Amino acid sequence: MASGVTVNDEVIRVFNDMKVRKSSTQDEVKKRKKAVLFCLSEDRKKIIVEEGKQILVGDIGETVDDPYACFVKLLPLNDCRYGLYDATYETKESKKEDLVFIFWAPESAPLKSKMIYASSKDAIKKKFTGIKHEWQVNGLDDIQDRRTLAEKLGGNVVVSLEGKPL
Repeated sequence: MASGVTVNDEVIRVFNDMKVRKSSTQDEVKKRKKAVLFCLSEDRKKIIVEEGKQILVGDIGETVDDPYACFVKLLPLNDCRYGLYDATYETKESKKEDLVFIFWAPESAPLKSKMIYASSKDAIKKKFTGIKHEWQVNGLDDIQDRRTLAEKLGGNVVVSLEGKPL
């Protein structure tokens, strides 16, 4: 069931910037988003970039020690969100980076919010072409342990996430 919600152009621009890892200057790399949250606009007609809910690559090591833990803290406890997380991980064979699309729908979110976010998910997913990993999360218990994300990324072959061994 489609909700009629549209995706703001800024959301698509943010996704494309995160997806395309062109060789950049050090300054450009620091401005790249490591993680970002998207929410519904006030009138619930558009999916927009949530103001102030992002982590930049340049923040890591400066104001952000653990990007994954910091991302989890950005999630609201009582409402739904969509998120993009640029996961850096290692398998036994190689280092990898993958974008993960996260649909955050905590048990404590209002039913109406869960319904509109669920029915609008396809609108945003259609704009995010080439996403390999999608993860629906229904509470902090599902997302706090980084091993859960590691399983989504590659099962038991993942040995570290964000430079931290599992």
